[in-house]
Amino acid sequence: MKALATSLICLFIASPAFADVDPRITSRATAIEQDVIAWRRDIHQHPELSNREFRTAKLVADHLRSLDIEVMTEVAHTGVVGILEGGKPGPVIALRADMDGLPVVEMTGLPFASQERSEYNGREVGVMHACGHDNHVAILMGAADVLAGMRDELAGTVKFVFQPAEEGAPQGEEGGAGLMIREGVLQQPDVDAIIGLHISQGAEVGTASYRPRGMMASAQRFAITIEGRQTHAARPWAGVDPIVAGAHVVTALQTIVSRQVDITRAPAVVTVGTFNGGIRNNIVPNEAHMTGTIRTFDPDMRLAIHAKIRQVAESVAASFGATARVEISPGVPVTYNDPGLTEAMLPTLHKVYGKDRVILAPLVTGAEDFSFYQEEVPGFFFFIGGRPADVPQEQAVPNHSPLFDADEGALLFGVKAMSQLAVDYLAAHRE
Repeated sequence: MKALATSLICLFIASPAFADVDPRITSRATAIEQDVIAWRRDIHQHPELSNREFRTAKLVADHLRSLDIEVMTEVAHTGVVGILEGGKPGPVIALRADMDGLPVVEMTGLPFASQERSEYNGREVGVMHACGHDNHVAILMGAADVLAGMRDELAGTVKFVFQPAEEGAPQGEEGGAGLMIREGVLQQPDVDAIIGLHISQGAEVGTASYRPRGMMASAQRFAITIEGRQTHAARPWAGVDPIVAGAHVVTALQTIVSRQVDITRAPAVVTVGTFNGGIRNNIVPNEAHMTGTIRTFDPDMRLAIHAKIRQVAESVAASFGATARVEISPGVPVTYNDPGLTEAMLPTLHKVYGKDRVILAPLVTGAEDFSFYQEEVPGFFFFIGGRPADVPQEQAVPNHSPLFDADEGALLFGVKAMSQLAVDYLAAHRE
């Protein structure tokens, strides 16, 4: 998941209660807990970048086949889909986990830390599960095991969606949730609802958090090319300096959120993440390039910010005699939890975690391509706490950090949650 915020509030200290969790789920999940931990460590030690999750996909597919679950592979390049038909008629619920790692050199010092190297957009990089997707895959593998053991009692069908490229496909490629949808992941059989989770250290292990309606931001990538006129750096007046013009564009972009949109309506972020220009110290280059991200929760504000980015870049560049070319990707929409589905699933989280340990989350400026599924069918996305109980909130390690890790105690909670959510949804909507 991209730049997940770690500001989730966790102030509760009561012990979780499991009295209402299906005893079959509790028994089976507990029995396979060490397997889930082993899967997570194996996946963590062997991370793979987006659209390159070959080893992970094989591990998943082999496990699903061992459970006599129907398996489809190579969906959206490396995705795996498992179909578990229950013994009774009913609806179709999809459970989703993302599989890809990030181009990050791991610095956790874990005995199963990644040493993997790969290529990302033409550069050699380290690879790490710095966003916790290794936990997500292991949890869903565990839930598949639990639910396969309850097959005859299930009133409907569970579709397990192991998705590649949540972090974004490499340049020039398609991938992720959008491509899975186009390749029919929500069809044959048609999915009635979909559920996903994400781990972070924003909350303590043994807690969950949710938010109805808009929960995570819409996100778009922007790229700006400033074109000047190349000259000798000793005679800058003989050309047009795109670096100086670009520097002023970066500064002016910061006024969009701080001065040009009504942030009392909804939060917004405009961040420049890269700036590149020139190849030699004594040459004013012809071009400078920058890229960044836009995060919004309001559709009208999103469109307004897009227009203002173009206006600011073009007008500031023109004031220096340069020109600006702005490109903004379609990106991902707001992660929107269907209100009715959220209300229906909340009691299940209370069963698994205890009512006083299920938290209403604040808005999160991170983004998730799970939002594409939610545009097609009702969806429910929630966070699970992964911060060790003895680590203070202020010392939480953010996702995407080379130091990111999660307390493995969260895995058992996750398996129980995903399993119970599926069982409860099917029971509530059985024919």
